[in-house]
Amino acid sequence: MTSQTTAKSPTPEQIRRAPKVLLHDHLDGGPRPGTVAELARETGYSGLPETDPDKLGHWFRRAADSGSLERYLETFSHTVGVMQTRDALARVAAECAEDLAGDGVVYAEVRYAPEQHLEGGLALEEVVEAVNEGFREGERRAREAGHRIRVGALLTAMRHAARSLEIAELANRYRDLGVVGFDIAGAEAGYPPTRHLDAFEYLKRENNHFTIHAGEAFGLPSIWQALQWCGADRLGHGVRIIDDIQVAGDGTVKLGRLASYVRDKRVPLELCPSSNLQTGAAASYAEHPIGLLRRLGFRATVNTDNRLMSHTSMSREFEHLVEAFGYTLDDMQWFSVNAMKSAFIPFDERLAMINDVIKPGYAELKSEWLFQ
Repeated sequence: MTSQTTAKSPTPEQIRRAPKVLLHDHLDGGPRPGTVAELARETGYSGLPETDPDKLGHWFRRAADSGSLERYLETFSHTVGVMQTRDALARVAAECAEDLAGDGVVYAEVRYAPEQHLEGGLALEEVVEAVNEGFREGERRAREAGHRIRVGALLTAMRHAARSLEIAELANRYRDLGVVGFDIAGAEAGYPPTRHLDAFEYLKRENNHFTIHAGEAFGLPSIWQALQWCGADRLGHGVRIIDDIQVAGDGTVKLGRLASYVRDKRVPLELCPSSNLQTGAAASYAEHPIGLLRRLGFRATVNTDNRLMSHTSMSREFEHLVEAFGYTLDDMQWFSVNAMKSAFIPFDERLAMINDVIKPGYAELKSEWLFQ
C-alpha cells in the first residue's frame, strides 16, 4: 500500500518544509536587496541603479529578464561591487546560509569567485576566510531559529581570466576548512573549459572535486570538453544535453552517444530552471528539459543559480516544477537524493544526510494525511 499523498501535488508550505539540497547557487547572485543597498552606503559604492531596496530588487529582476546570458551576467557588477570588504563578505555569506535554511535547504554548496573581491585590498586568502566565517555564523543563526543547514563553499575561477590554477590551488589549500570544491564560470562562448586544463589536471592529481559551467549558453561541445577533456565531476547547468536527445512524433526517444554517456555514467546535471528561462535556454517551465531528463533517469538536480536575479528560492523552483509537471513529494525526494548523492562531501556524510535527514523528512510530510 502506498501513501495517499503519493499522487498528490504538495502544497507550497509542504514544499518549503521539505528537506532540499542545493548544489548550484552563486553567493554574489543571492544577496538581499536591502543588504546590497546598505553595503553600498557603507562602502561608498555609487553605481547602484536604485537605492530603495524594493525598487532595487525589481531592477535586478528586470535586468536579468533579457534572454541573454551576457546581459544577465552584467547585473553582477553591482553585487560584486559592494562585496569588497571582509565584513561585507561575511555578512552576505551569513545571510545566505540563513535564507537557505529558512527555505528548508539542509545542505548547500555555494560558489563565488575570490578573484572578484580584491578591489578593497583583500588577499585571496582573506576573501575565503571571510566567506567561511560568514557561512559558519549563518549556520549558527539558523540553528537558533530552529533550522539545520550545512554549507560548503565552491571556489570559482572566471573562464575569461587567467587565474584558474591559482584559484584551484587556493581551493585545495582550504579543502578541509570549509571549501568543498572548484568551479569555472562566466560567458561560455569563446572561453572553452579546455583553456583551464592545467587547473583541472592539478585538481585531479590532488584528488579534489570540481564542477564546470557547461551546456548553458553554449551547446554539446562545451559539455563534451568539460567531461572528456577536463574530467568534471558535475556539469553546471548541462541543460543543453537535450540537443543530443531526439524525441519522435510517437514519443519514442533516442539518445546520442554523449547523452547516453552522461546518463550511463550518472553525471550530475545542476539544472536551474528559472535562470534558464531568463537566459533563453528554455521557453517555459513546462518546456524545460528537466521534465524529459527526469523521465529518462538522468542524474538531474534542481537549483537556484542566482536567487536575487531570478527572484527565486529552492521552494519557488519546486513550486514551478510541481505546477508544470505535476510532481509529488516523491519526485522532490528523488531530486533531493540525487543532489545529495552528487555533493562534494565524504560518502559516509552524504549517506547519513540521505538516510537520517532527507528520507525521514519526506516520510513525515507524506504521513501528514493520517492526522488531518
